Amino acid sequence: MRKKTAHRWQLTVIMVVGVFVAVGSFWLVQVVNQAGQDAQVDQHRNEPDYIIDRFSMVRMNKTGQPAYIISGEKLTHRPVDDASDIDKPIVHSLSGDQPPMNINADTAHVDQGNTRVKLSGNVDVVRPAGPQTQAMRMTTPALTVYPDEERMETASPVALEMGNATANGIGMKANNATREVQLGGRGQLVMPPRAGH
Repeated sequence: MRKKTAHRWQLTVIMVVGVFVAVGSFWLVQVVNQAGQDAQVDQHRNEPDYIIDRFSMVRMNKTGQPAYIISGEKLTHRPVDDASDIDKPIVHSLSGDQPPMNINADTAHVDQGNTRVKLSGNVDVVRPAGPQTQAMRMTTPALTVYPDEERMETASPVALEMGNATANGIGMKANNATREVQLGGRGQLVMPPRAGH
């Protein structure tokens, strides 16, 4: 009798362990499948929801007037972070009382609700002369522009030409509305002599 009872206990223990192994294996397969599906969904979630070739968009100011135009070769929008990547971007500022400013670059990343544009690669900023301002040109490898605030900044090397004066430095902050430019780091400023001296 004892042998039959001992044999039944052994058989019961083996069956319980087998059930736990089977349930554990099923659970593990489900977890692995779910993780794979989540990764696939995340991968698809980061795919562009639209791509526009040769585009141009106008951003209006608070009074309903055009503030600036952003155009480029190709715009790729990703819904995950509501950001856009632009190939060969051109930012054309249309501020009312200041001369318009044009910014060209190799690429741009637009984020934060279209209020920040990170330009990179051969960034070239040109502002023509106006009634009270001299012509300006600035080149840098990278530049962050806040078009709504009419300001820009970079931590990269900058070469600046304003009228006949030239300056260079590492880092820059500029405000087109107030016409203020601050160069950072060590640099050089070359100003031509005044006329008549």
